[in-house]
Amino acid sequence: MANFNEHDLTEEVLRSFANTPNKRLKFIIEETVKSLHDLVRRTELTFEEWNRAIEFLTRTGQTCTPLRQEFILLSDVLGVSMLVDAVNHREREGATETTVLGPFYVGEHRVTPHGANISEGIDGEVMFVQSRVTDLAGKPLAGAEIDVWHADDDGFYDSQKADYAAHGPSLRARFVTDADGRFSFRTILPCSYPIPTDGPVGDLITATQRHPMRPAHVHFLVKAEGYEPLITHVFLDGDEYLRSDVVFGVKDELIARVEPRSEPALPNGERVSGRWHLMTYDFQMKPGAGLVPKPMMAAE
Repeated sequence: MANFNEHDLTEEVLRSFANTPNKRLKFIIEETVKSLHDLVRRTELTFEEWNRAIEFLTRTGQTCTPLRQEFILLSDVLGVSMLVDAVNHREREGATETTVLGPFYVGEHRVTPHGANISEGIDGEVMFVQSRVTDLAGKPLAGAEIDVWHADDDGFYDSQKADYAAHGPSLRARFVTDADGRFSFRTILPCSYPIPTDGPVGDLITATQRHPMRPAHVHFLVKAEGYEPLITHVFLDGDEYLRSDVVFGVKDELIARVEPRSEPALPNGERVSGRWHLMTYDFQMKPGAGLVPKPMMAAE
C-alpha cells in the first residue's frame, strides 16, 4: 500500500528504520519520529508554518561559526540543555549541582598559577575567587583541573570580540589544585548580560516577549581522576535575574554571596586600593567517570 493517511504514515516511517543495527540510535529515531508526527497532528501544522520552521532552523545553522554555536543557544533557551543535564544527573549524593555548559566554552584553557590575575587589561571592579575541591566526605582532591571563564563588565565573552583571534583569551584560565585541594585567582566582578540576540534565537526571544538576560555568574569545569566531571556555574547572590534566567540554569545551591571588602591587600598579597569583592565557593565531586562534552567551537 502506498496511499498513506495521517494515521498509518507514522507506522510506515517507523518500519523503514526497522533494520537500524545500532539499537540506541534506532530507539531515538523512532521516538523522534513519533513525537514529530504527533506534533503535526495535534497542531494541524500548515505548510506555511512548517516552511517557516525549516527556514528558522536553516538560519540557525547558518549563524553558527567556529566561535559561535547558535544551536546550543537554541537548546539553552528552550530548556532542552537543562533537561538533558537533569536526566543525566538525577542522583547527586551531596555532590555540587551541575548546570549548562553554555555556548562560550572554547576548549581546554592555559594552565595558570594560583592567585593570578586573569582579567589583565580588562576594566571592572576587582573580585578575588578562592575555592577548594573535595570528595563527598570533604577530603581535598589534589591535582584536580579547573577551567574557569566568564563575561566582562559589559556582558561579553572574549570569543565574541572581533580581536579574539589576534589577542587571545581573557577572563578564562585553567588551574590545578594544590595538596589541600585549593585554587584561587583574581578577576573582575561579572555582571548580568543578554544572550546574543542578533540571530534567529534572538528573533524567537523577541517574538515570544521573553527577556534575554542571564544573571551574573562564573563558569567552572572541574575534572579529577576517579570522579565525574563537574560542569557548573557559580551565580552572584542578589542578581535581579536569578529567578528568570533565560536559559533556566540557576540552582539555589549554586548561588554564592560575594562579599564587598576594603582591606588594602587581596588574599594573594597583592595590593589594591578601594573596594574589592571576595567570592568563596567549594566544589564536592561525585565518584565515577565520564566524558567532558567536546566544544563545538574552535579551541584556543
